Amino acid sequence: MAAHAHIEPNAHIRGLVEFRAGDGPMVRIPEGPVQIVLAEDSAVIHWEEGGAALNTAIPRTDYDEHVEAGRIVGPATGAGA
Repeated sequence: MAAHAHIEPNAHIRGLVEFRAGDGPMVRIPEGPVQIVLAEDSAVIHWEEGGAALNTAIPRTDYDEHVEAGRIVGPATGAGA
């Protein structure tokens, strides 16, 4: 196993996708390849930025809205990543 985390992209961010880190401001997930792991009630999004591996969990309802709007293309959307 590699010494550093490496994502295996299975989706793409293609628009404004943000999340709130705790009580802080909204943080934008950059457009580009991401790895998404879906659960019944959430979606965990993994991406790399500036050499760092980052991730967040968002409610499944938010994920579904991003997919419907075309801001996320990937798992469960019927489109290739």
